Amino acid sequence: MFKQFAERLGVDLPADRLYETLFLVAAKADPDAGGLLNYSYLSGENITKMPAGRPLFVRKPDSAFTLANFIQAQLYAAFAPLKIGMDILKNEEGIKTDVLIAQGGLFKTPVIGQQVLANALNTPITVMSTAGEGGAWGMAVLAVYAKSGNGKQSLEDFLDQNVFTHPESMTLSPEPEGVSGYEAFIKRYEAGLPVESMAVKSI
Repeated sequence: MFKQFAERLGVDLPADRLYETLFLVAAKADPDAGGLLNYSYLSGENITKMPAGRPLFVRKPDSAFTLANFIQAQLYAAFAPLKIGMDILKNEEGIKTDVLIAQGGLFKTPVIGQQVLANALNTPITVMSTAGEGGAWGMAVLAVYAKSGNGKQSLEDFLDQNVFTHPESMTLSPEPEGVSGYEAFIKRYEAGLPVESMAVKSI
């Protein structure tokens, strides 16, 4: 949609430049995304017990509906099921994490998505220089492991000794204001799940 708008203005933006521009706008968003609410469900989601996907954007009349908050709501929603799942592991299973490594195309734009995830999980997030390669890169690594492995080396050792020997990486810690802002968003997100459920049933 944003690309189409840019084209109407006679501007041809490559996808990477477009996403980078929009992500950087999110840096000016309100910590709680201005009261905006988004569900990025293109398919069902087990964590929130949604049998099918209905992408949904909702706001109140007095929500701060700005471009920055809109993009922030998209980013927040992208990590919402992960946040809910990690909270289950933390609060119900007693699992603790010191740091997590993030991988995927969303992290091609430095800092923005990484900081959102750190705030969402209230955990330091490390992103490596290969993070933007996402699933294809990970599958290639697994293929090399499967082909060269003789059963004597665990996957963990293979990654440490052959893949991540000298990784270029950056780690970001949670920011208190961002953490509290995301907590406000996720409470609103969970409270709005019946709306998403009704959309699945009705549309």
